[in-house]
Amino acid sequence: TECVSGCVCPEGLYDDGRGGCVEQKDCPCIHNNQWYSSGQKIKVDCNTCTCQKGVWSCSENMCYGTCMIYGSGHYITFDGKFYDFDGSCEYVATQDFCGDKKSSGSFSIITENVPCGTTGVTCSKAIKIFLGVSNDTLSLENKDYKEIQRDVGDDVRYWNRTVGLYLIIEASNGVMLIWDKKTTLFIKLSPEFKGQVCGLCGNFDGKSNNDFTTRSGLQEANALKFGNSWKQSSMCPDATYEIKPCDIKPHRKSWAEKECSIIQSQVFKICHSKVDPKPFYEACVHDACSCDSGGDCECFCSAVAAYAQECTKAEACVFWRTPDIC
Repeated sequence: TECVSGCVCPEGLYDDGRGGCVEQKDCPCIHNNQWYSSGQKIKVDCNTCTCQKGVWSCSENMCYGTCMIYGSGHYITFDGKFYDFDGSCEYVATQDFCGDKKSSGSFSIITENVPCGTTGVTCSKAIKIFLGVSNDTLSLENKDYKEIQRDVGDDVRYWNRTVGLYLIIEASNGVMLIWDKKTTLFIKLSPEFKGQVCGLCGNFDGKSNNDFTTRSGLQEANALKFGNSWKQSSMCPDATYEIKPCDIKPHRKSWAEKECSIIQSQVFKICHSKVDPKPFYEACVHDACSCDSGGDCECFCSAVAAYAQECTKAEACVFWRTPDIC
């Protein structure tokens, strides 16, 4: 994407890729298929990048990692890998009891997934958080938050607050949970956990291609084998196949596609170049097909809200809720 000197421009000038000829210092940069002029700045996560002579120059701040679990079995890992897994059991979402540190971690977050609807897809019903050596245990379930065990150990302190729709739990070791009291959960980790965690949220090492690392440390290509390795109880059956709810409930498919098309519509246009809408649209259709025992609008709304949340993170704020929509 850098400017190339060639026969199309006069000596000393460069083709800017847009039909013009510019001096080297004015070469534009490209990001997500959009052109930016020399000197323009963009935010990428917690860093600022400046276009200089056709090349991006970025600050090197260490950023918080975010893992998202939402709807019926959708996961976006700390390193941005998007996958689906429908297992019915308790699973390790993320923890720092990994590799040779199996006994010296400071936290573990467990998600309990149960079937929702009649197609066999599963949603996160409850979340358990274990903190510190003393294993303070918190539970999030049925829109409610409770402390199951509060020990005198003060190696990890924590506090909670409610902001709008969300309950936020923050711990002194750099772990933060944001929960919508339904089926959407964000886990934020401070940069010192980079490469130190494991579970369904991946390893937070900046590379998404090794996120499917199983409990035994092997790399898997298959989401089912990877997901099954992180279940907490051997009594639960393995998830053996990927569920396609729109094939099981074809009569719901056209309604689902029509409702979810908002993600690919003009409403979210400013976000499309920053966050690819395709996986979020597909997840939305999947959820809208599968929510067939009441609450189908809630499933649809959660799926659109997940895309809106990623857009906000990429600094493309979209006001999509209306009196008719969610």
